[in-house]
Amino acid sequence: MALQLYDTLSRTKKPLRAPEPGKPITMYLCGPTVYGRAHIGNARGPVVFDVLYRLLRHLHGAENVRYARNITDIDDKIMAKAVAENRGPQAVAAEFEAAYFEDMGALGCLMPDFNPRATEHIAGDHGMVAMIAALIGRGYAYEANGHVLFEISRFDGYGQLSRRPMDEMVAGARVEVAPYKRAPGDFVLWKPSADDQPGWESPWGRGRPGWHIECSAMIRSVLESDTIDIHGGGIDLTFPHHENERAQSCCAHGGAELARIWMHNGFLTMGETKMSKSIGNIITPRELLDAGWDGEVLRLALLSAHYRQPLRWTDSLLSQSQRTLSKWHLESRKSEDFRFHNQDLSGFLSPLLFDINMPKFISNLHSVVASPSILRGIDNLNYGDPDPDDSESRKMLHALAKIIGFNLDRNKSGFLITVLSDHHVALVDRYAQARLEKDWPTADGIRDQLAKDGIILSVARDGTVSWRKA
Repeated sequence: MALQLYDTLSRTKKPLRAPEPGKPITMYLCGPTVYGRAHIGNARGPVVFDVLYRLLRHLHGAENVRYARNITDIDDKIMAKAVAENRGPQAVAAEFEAAYFEDMGALGCLMPDFNPRATEHIAGDHGMVAMIAALIGRGYAYEANGHVLFEISRFDGYGQLSRRPMDEMVAGARVEVAPYKRAPGDFVLWKPSADDQPGWESPWGRGRPGWHIECSAMIRSVLESDTIDIHGGGIDLTFPHHENERAQSCCAHGGAELARIWMHNGFLTMGETKMSKSIGNIITPRELLDAGWDGEVLRLALLSAHYRQPLRWTDSLLSQSQRTLSKWHLESRKSEDFRFHNQDLSGFLSPLLFDINMPKFISNLHSVVASPSILRGIDNLNYGDPDPDDSESRKMLHALAKIIGFNLDRNKSGFLITVLSDHHVALVDRYAQARLEKDWPTADGIRDQLAKDGIILSVARDGTVSWRKA
């Protein structure tokens, strides 16, 4: 079965092409504007597309996949923060770029093949200045008062991605009202910089690029193609950012579509409201990590709903994700207490191949663990790499989890603490000690007490005590 992905432009699921010699699969994700730490909603896209990146590498080999996630390091918000803190914009951008890489790494995201910075792609044969000049030369853009603007009426396909009427798009675009524009919806490709602002030389004077042209130029430069396979981002970027990207790229490249498939992940909400820095209802991965949540827990929580659906962020979502990971980590170290229902790996991967259906894939992982017991006795566990003599079931559980970015090889004994209350953990420990001392009356009493609380104990041949919920 070929990988099928939902394409926002066609509103259909489309098969992804197979890589060809010299033509790897190419994917681009709109990255952060680095003026502050990313909030957990900003992390949903990187985690979702990291799963897709890992899946593509699994299916086709790392050498046949190229993934780029950009850094917007020139922006009015960066300049405003620099002024407020009396330091240079480059220092602000460098600080929060490093923080972004740290936070996404903590959530288990692989480093993309390319992390282009906007400021590195202004000049050059495939840079922003060259693309803007091409758009002017072909009659799609015009210069006015030191600005260069894209004339949206010149592109017949404008609005097809977001499927909004022109008047609605203009009303919702937060357009800058300016007398030099031919139409309100025309968007900036280049704007002048004041003497105290960052700027680059261009045929239209010293200035800096608009936001939309940055991604178009970086895509062409680092992925070396007019048309890439997958362009990703949050649903809020569909308009105006991706609509404008598509328009200017198509016009600059002789009508070639920018992307074969446009993918958009849904919002993260706090309650019923989209998580947003402007509203202030945000929490950052760093705050959650510092509060003691493991990065894998945050990752699983972000993947718990289908990527195109909204996801409500709650404490109960985190707790459930931690309980699930507890089971995966501890069950993965047992060779006899669980069995795969189907040894065919493709059967387990099929939900991922049908538009990255993560809830269904996670359900498949749950089916791997037939036994509901979770091994106790942390000191008796081997937290190193899986034993090469372990069952095929365990090896496949490790492999399936790794495809979506969970490493069951590493020490995760800390997950166990959340599975039982401290009181019940102490009782299980006392039961094991009583058996060791052959104090059968005490052991039987603890066993009966735990059974009343819905906790069933069992003892392996080597004396290791395990438990399960009744």
